[in-house]
Amino acid sequence: MSVSALAESILTKYEPVIGLEVHVQLGTKTKIFCSCPVEFGSSPNTNVCPVCLGLPGALPVMSRQAVELAISASLALHCTVNPFSRFARKNYFYPDLPKGYQISQYDQPLAEHGYLDIVTEAGKKRIGVTRVHMEDDAGKSIHDGFKDSDKYTYVDLNRSGTPLIEIVSEPDMRSADEAHAYLTEIKQVIQYIGVSDCDMEKGQLRCDANVSVRLKGAPKFGTKVEVKNVNSFRFVKQAIEYEIERQVELVERGGTIDQESRLYDSNSGVTIGMRSKEHAHDYRYFPEPDLVPLRVSDHWLGEVKKRLPELPADRRDRFVSEYGLREYDAQVLSVTRATGDYFEIAAKASGDGRTTSNWVVGDLMGLLNAGGKEIESSPISAEHLGELVSLINKGDLSGKLAKEILPKMFETGDSASVIMEREGLKQISDTDALERMADEVIDANPKQAEQYKGGKTALLGYLVGQVMKASRGQANPAVVTEVLKKKLG
Repeated sequence: MSVSALAESILTKYEPVIGLEVHVQLGTKTKIFCSCPVEFGSSPNTNVCPVCLGLPGALPVMSRQAVELAISASLALHCTVNPFSRFARKNYFYPDLPKGYQISQYDQPLAEHGYLDIVTEAGKKRIGVTRVHMEDDAGKSIHDGFKDSDKYTYVDLNRSGTPLIEIVSEPDMRSADEAHAYLTEIKQVIQYIGVSDCDMEKGQLRCDANVSVRLKGAPKFGTKVEVKNVNSFRFVKQAIEYEIERQVELVERGGTIDQESRLYDSNSGVTIGMRSKEHAHDYRYFPEPDLVPLRVSDHWLGEVKKRLPELPADRRDRFVSEYGLREYDAQVLSVTRATGDYFEIAAKASGDGRTTSNWVVGDLMGLLNAGGKEIESSPISAEHLGELVSLINKGDLSGKLAKEILPKMFETGDSASVIMEREGLKQISDTDALERMADEVIDANPKQAEQYKGGKTALLGYLVGQVMKASRGQANPAVVTEVLKKKLG
């Protein structure tokens, strides 16, 4: 039986148990224990010093900014920030780990006992967050020439000492889709509060997935396998799906799951055994002698908490309750902090949240996507979009004309009122003017007018359209309708 040939009936006998370890690079300007800059794309081994090279006699000094960003992330994940935490040396030997150990936190982490709510097809689900701890990153190994006879590995230590937090979840996820939703929510929260850009292509967000399977209803977890360093959400989902099927197939054949670390090969779509999974004692943790314990006072914690913005989940709920938005629109408008801010400014300018939401989610985002722009660089300011909606609601501008004006606003950056004045596009609501137009349309379409009078009321739409055409779309359609009804009895 191959993995791909597993029957659905066999898979449904088992329940996967999934926990994620998410590594987030903190958005500091310098490294965690030295003043070397954190810059992606610099020439190899240029942003280094004795501290991040691990040279004898060099002592680490903790970055206050890194600690505050880590506290912000912990609070946003509803964790309890410990007033006392301690750093430890995690000993292992890689070519790109110059000290021979990683400075991390072990038994006394920065924060614990949090949670994150995700949205699934079955509704909301709460995923526990076991801990958030700080650590420094290793360097980067670059493999070259492995397809040729000459094989080389180069080491770039620019990344060595970059500040990280590791967010360890409880094993609460039961599908690859739930893991994908959890990762998506974590990324959104971390970006929202300004802790990290979470650019996976730059290594700012990485994920290890712990996966096991058990028969449904079984009280004990199965043996877990860790899939290491998966660098895209799509690949995380694929790796988990493959690993679930691989383990089920192995158990069905009477085999044994080995506790090990595996890598995901995105080209072949399979996980590959890398090494036996280390246990904590394999790392020989011991307290970091060169760093004093980290103490977070109530005052310091309060200062960081005051600077936290509204979290995306809270903002989604508020958009629904305060502006009467649909769940989908609230979700789209809170995807990024900038999008939510733009919408709120526009909604306050227009006084109509629901209509403003439709214009932002539909027309504006269509123009931004076509122009390859983010909402932060929109040529149409939030105030100008709000004014456009307000002009429609006041009857100064028809919806059709607004659709024509919006691209001109995008092209020029001008407000709707300026464009209307310049091009003479103000909506016509003057009854006398519209009555004259209606008379002309009735005279030009006597057959349709008589048929309407004879009971074919659907022809009213045709006659309204003719008046709109005669006015080049500037007539107020509601007033036109009333004028025609009056004239045609």
